Amino acid sequence: MSRKPHILLTFCALMGLAACSQGDPSLMNLRANQSGPDEFGILPTRPIEIPTDLAALPEPTPGGTNRTDPTPEADAIAALGGNAARGGGVTNSLLAHATRFGIEEGIRDQLAAEDLAFRRDNDGRLLERVFGVNVYYRAYRPISLDRYAELERLRRAGIRTPAAAPEPQPQ
Repeated sequence: MSRKPHILLTFCALMGLAACSQGDPSLMNLRANQSGPDEFGILPTRPIEIPTDLAALPEPTPGGTNRTDPTPEADAIAALGGNAARGGGVTNSLLAHATRFGIEEGIRDQLAAEDLAFRRDNDGRLLERVFGVNVYYRAYRPISLDRYAELERLRRAGIRTPAAAPEPQPQ
């Protein structure tokens, strides 16, 4: 029996399998309809504080705020050196300062389209796509920033970098 039909059948099966790819490339192999991690769904709470006088505790308010509830806006204001007690005015001034040179309308749509084109160009090799191999890090490696090389460049230029992360220790 000739081997040509077997080779042709194997080739057709492989091509049919390769044609079963899905629409948009997903570098991290997560889809919108999958239950992947939601990094914004995890909010750490503050530790519980037990007052010295339990009779001084306020009356509970069902559906109200709790002293241990996270306050991300106030935490961000404090982290940026502002006064969280001043509230919204600080946020508005921060927003005004960040947008002082103007904002570009439709930037999110433009970036999404450019990223989709980049991911299509860097979707991995045939067998990586077939077996769902994660190609995210290899695809973005040429355009990623080496933070330690950039730190050294800034220090050589005389720019202070007081909040730089320490270099990793050899293991």
